Amino acid sequence: MSDLQIGLVALGVVLILAVLVFNWWQDRRVRRQMQENFPQTEEDPLLGGLPPTVGRREPGLGERFEVAVEAEPASDDVEEVDPLCEAVIDVVFSQPVSGAQLKDATRTLAVSTSKPVRIFAETTTGVHRAGLPADESCVSIQLAILLANRAGPLTDVEWSRLWTAAQGLAERFDGSVEGPEQDDVVNRAARLDELCAGLDAQVGLVVQLEGAQPLAKVCSVVEDAGFVMLANQYVWVAESGQARFALMFDGEAAAGYQGASVSRLDLLLDIPNSPSDTQAFSRMAGVGRDLAQRFQAQLVDDQGRAVTESADARIDEQLAPLYARLEQAGFTPGDERTARLFS
Repeated sequence: MSDLQIGLVALGVVLILAVLVFNWWQDRRVRRQMQENFPQTEEDPLLGGLPPTVGRREPGLGERFEVAVEAEPASDDVEEVDPLCEAVIDVVFSQPVSGAQLKDATRTLAVSTSKPVRIFAETTTGVHRAGLPADESCVSIQLAILLANRAGPLTDVEWSRLWTAAQGLAERFDGSVEGPEQDDVVNRAARLDELCAGLDAQVGLVVQLEGAQPLAKVCSVVEDAGFVMLANQYVWVAESGQARFALMFDGEAAAGYQGASVSRLDLLLDIPNSPSDTQAFSRMAGVGRDLAQRFQAQLVDDQGRAVTESADARIDEQLAPLYARLEQAGFTPGDERTARLFS
């Protein structure tokens, strides 16, 4: 091999070594710069400073844990439309309407008919409300009108009034109205009224005073005997807190009585509106006799005949089937649903 060839080979080796040394030096310089920007610690900078995992740790006393608690979703109200006793008109809005606005707009609905109207709503969150929520917005409402009560069945005029009111709401808040045909509603009301007429019953007794007694004295004696004022009238309360029977002055509710004196105390056992009791009449008759003794008066029935204790049990037996028939028809004596029908 000539000297020229040997020199070229040597020069090539030197160049290769020079490239290797340059690459090593460049790599070292880059590593040094990276270490300066990301100093070595026990924390991984890419994990945001989280501490390294050193095995499983069970929670112990003295340690604080912050738990994110999600708000519980609002639940539906329990009270709903009564499909047997009510007819319903739906008003659906194109845009949510505040409950406060709807309350103001529906304020006169209850006084436009002899039948009570209940209002239900669906909020923007899909929650069912019994009544109009003041602090929520509604996408639709239901107007539920009672089909019958002691004033008789719902009439076509009353239904027409409610329908007109519903249309007014829809026009005011840009909505639509849906509901059953008038003839269907009126026919349902007539059938329900007929059913309730066969279940309705009231039994009355009279404490006939010996001459008119001052109102203040009568109230004092009545309260001392155990009557309490509930829903604007004197009532005898059962263990459940429900009214067993009511007391009136000269045929009028005590709260609204305007006379200065009283000559007659009326005891009224309203079967649908009193809790079921196998001794319903006996209890009322016993209280009536106590009142008669306190006033030195006489206890008589609504025909003016004296009431003897021997007849109490027999009348109790006659009333028992009435309570049973109410239950069989789906109306629990003394509860709120039954009270709406028999009022």
